[in-house]
This record gives sequence, C-alpha cells and structure tokens, in this order.
Amino acid sequence: MSFRFANVAGRSALVDSNDKWFDLHKLTGGAVSADPMQALADPAALHAADAGLANATADGDLASAQLLSPVPAPRNCFAVGLNYSTHVAESGMAAPAVPLVFTKFPSCIVGPDATIELQSTTADYEIELVVVIGAAGRNIAAADAWAHVAGLTIGQDISDRVLQFAAMPPHFDLAKSRDGYGPIGPVVVSTDLFANPDDLAMVCDISGERRQEDRTTSLIFDVPVLIEYLSALMTLAPGDIIFTGTPAGVGAATGNFLKPGDVIESTIEGIGTLITHCVA
Repeated sequence: MSFRFANVAGRSALVDSNDKWFDLHKLTGGAVSADPMQALADPAALHAADAGLANATADGDLASAQLLSPVPAPRNCFAVGLNYSTHVAESGMAAPAVPLVFTKFPSCIVGPDATIELQSTTADYEIELVVVIGAAGRNIAAADAWAHVAGLTIGQDISDRVLQFAAMPPHFDLAKSRDGYGPIGPVVVSTDLFANPDDLAMVCDISGERRQEDRTTSLIFDVPVLIEYLSALMTLAPGDIIFTGTPAGVGAATGNFLKPGDVIESTIEGIGTLITHCVA
C-alpha cells in the first residue's frame, strides 16, 4: 500500500485519503516507532501499516492536528542551486556542468504552518521538491535511485540574499540556514502515489500573488541523477533530505522580497500545500 507520512505533535503518523491521521505506534502495536526519524527508516513497514488503515479508528483530522516537520532531524540536508534553466537565466549565472550542491544546516528545518522571523529586508522564497531517503546506499545508479527514496515532500529554501553574497564565493550555506529558513511538509508521500514522480506541477504564491510556477520535468539534474551524484561521494542514510532546486520567479530577480505579514503558499502536485508565515 502507498502511504502519506506525517509528524503529529512529535509522533509518527499515517494519513488516509480522507485526511484522517493515525498514530503509527498505536496502529502497529508498537512495531513502528513513535519517533518520526526511526519510522522513516523502514518504508516497508509504513507500506504494511497503511494497509490496516481501513479497519482502524482515526486519532484525528489532519486540519486540526499539530503538524511538525515530517523529517524533524535529518542527518544530512543537501540542497541544489541553479537547477532550473529559467532560474539560471534570471540569476545571470552560468549553468553548472555538475550539480551545484550545498548544505542547509539541519537546525533550520521547521514544519508546516511555521512562523519564521525575517532577519533582513532581502529574505527570499524558493519553492522546492524535497526528496527523503528511505534505504541507505552508496554508489547508487540513477536507474535504481527511486528505490532508495522513502517519499517526497515540499520545501522552502528561504534565503538571505545580502548574507549569501557577503563573500565570494557566496555563503550559500549560511544564508539559507538561519533559524526557520528550511520549512518542509506537510507530509511525506510515497513515490508510488504519483503517476510519474519525475513530472510534478509546482507553484508558489506570496500573500495570494503567484510568483513561481513550473514542473519538475524542468530540472537540469533530476532526482535520479542527484542521488547517483551524491551517493558516489558518500553513503546516503535514511532520513537524509535533498532540496532539489527552485524555478524562476524568486525575489532576487524581481525585487519582490519577503516582508513581515507575508504568507508563503508552496504547492506541489500530489503532496499538498506548505504554509509559511513571515514576521519581523
């Protein structure tokens, strides 16, 4: 069975097609950990547990649940810059010959409906498809990459542009890792729930204004290529996450930076909408 995985008040949960959530530890009689990071390390158990939802009593509605980051403590948080040709063009930079990989420090990760403090007048938004590793691996071939993915979620690579370019080469890592600058969620969706996980529509609205719109088919380096590239350098572990890049329309290109009171709505086909609130 396919699954949608959530973190409800710090506990692992599954979500059914009616947006009801079920505590995984209780649902499985303790077989699946209540710790979201431990639960995500065994996608097969999540698939098996999902088969029991039809005969189980839900613990609540997703709309009223306290949703936290579905991957609250990734060991590694990779991110990829300049991975859509339209974003390369608007940035005025050269297209990379290999994936431009940096890290968002895991301490920046927050969940859906989070409130983030803008630390400058040049804070920017970047909707991104986020890959969650399920099965560990090293030297993974692109053809085998999807078998190592637990699921997909939505991310916002919030970026402080002044800090990013305060030094040369740029501070990609620091500028994108302020507290709260890595919202992800609302759920992790197993890849078998998508007709084609390589082709997903994505849009980003800021306070009701459409700023970004594209499909993941526009990725320069797609998910299998990124997994092959990263796993050739190091072992990928369960719960590692990869922010795969953002399309055109970011504030740095238009001067439309985030401001206090803005609400970021990041939507990806088949996953849902990640809401982020901005304050001073």
